Amino acid sequence: GHRREPDTRPMQRAAAAIARFNPRLLLQRPSLKAAPVRCLSAGIVQHRHTDVNNLDTKFEFNAESKKEIDWVLKKYPPQYKASATIPLLYIAQEQEGAGNWLTLASMNKIAELLEVPPMKVYEVATFYTMFNREPVGKYHIQLCGTTPCMVAGCGAEKIKKVIMDEIGIGEGETSADGLFTLSEVECLGACVNAPMIQVNNKHFYEHLTEDSMRAILEKWKKGEEVKEGNQNHVKTCEGPQGKTSLLGGEPGFPEFLDIDKMVAEKKEADAKKNAENA
Repeated sequence: GHRREPDTRPMQRAAAAIARFNPRLLLQRPSLKAAPVRCLSAGIVQHRHTDVNNLDTKFEFNAESKKEIDWVLKKYPPQYKASATIPLLYIAQEQEGAGNWLTLASMNKIAELLEVPPMKVYEVATFYTMFNREPVGKYHIQLCGTTPCMVAGCGAEKIKKVIMDEIGIGEGETSADGLFTLSEVECLGACVNAPMIQVNNKHFYEHLTEDSMRAILEKWKKGEEVKEGNQNHVKTCEGPQGKTSLLGGEPGFPEFLDIDKMVAEKKEADAKKNAENA
């Protein structure tokens, strides 16, 4: 008769969990075979030791980062410090010398500061694509590949081809000189100016064409700065007909409300009213 193969999936899941959070245990249990690695948009979910990212890697926040962390933590009650996980991960990744990526040591340091199990920090870092857990290039090109960018202008696929041809790398790869990494990401919210790329989680380059993308790459190779925003004549998100609304000028809203001034004016008005009624 037909011999039924044993179900090894539970063992694979257990091995994957061990490999992610306590890899040394696998050495003690060689019979455990790791499950196939799942690749998501944020990269490999499981941690893999490398020469530059392992249990012995060192990480410390510098003085500037510590000052910023103190400011962030003041926003939360002491019992809710865990709410600062995302801001602290971003500070660690942005720290000078960090190379725009997070080591295991940096995540452990954040867990220590927030007084939470390291697992809580790992869960956040592996969920959000803004956090890089492997080294990336100086220019981490995040190409939007969703519908508007696929169909607008020349389309995201042609932009991707220019990047791959000019740099000589594929998606998810880093150039040999360490200058460029290419990742395809989900919608970046600049659909009206598609196709577009984001660089290092913050700089937008929009209304791209094959020629403008090629010119941007050439400037970066030479160490030159590139103007952010639209790479054509269009201002902000105007359509091909130009500006069709708000023709009387932009609204004159202040950048922020001066609450102290408003309170003082209210107190002054109340005092004046009380004096008149006395």
